[in-house]
Amino acid sequence: MKKVFLILFFFTVSNKVLSDSKIDFGLDVYNNKAQCGACHTLNAAGSEGQIGPNLDQLMPVLTQVMTVVKNGIGVMPSFDSILTTEEIEAVSYFVSEKSGK
Repeated sequence: MKKVFLILFFFTVSNKVLSDSKIDFGLDVYNNKAQCGACHTLNAAGSEGQIGPNLDQLMPVLTQVMTVVKNGIGVMPSFDSILTTEEIEAVSYFVSEKSGK
């Protein structure tokens, strides 16, 4: 029983550390490399852009964010050639996890 508990505890702690580092990386991409806040409002990032949708109101899910970041939509360009796959995943994860909070 102790082994199962320790394995579950380690798995839970490891996932929390990984998700926290992915959130931090996503925030960095959002604010610095992609500069999403120039167009979008997202309280968790401290951004108040007025051109694109307010992400706190929209509360998009991960797949929605990834699709839009990769392909662009409306006046938003594709970031597929600007960001790495890891950066797209991280910023999408950050936005989907932190919007509306």
